[in-house]
Amino acid sequence: MVDNVAKLSEIEKASPEVQLAVDLIYLLESNHISLEIALAAIKIVEKDLQQQLHKKRHK
Repeated sequence: MVDNVAKLSEIEKASPEVQLAVDLIYLLESNHISLEIALAAIKIVEKDLQQQLHKKRHK
């Protein structure tokens, strides 16, 4: 239990992108998403976010 509290404390101190990554990993694992499906979905999300960022920068 103490180890979990220490890990949680470390995560709370981490950068927002690390906190989000931990949340996403938990979401994928808790829903039993296969590694192949998870990686394919992440590639789609990355492409979409890159397109949104490009549009935002070129307004």
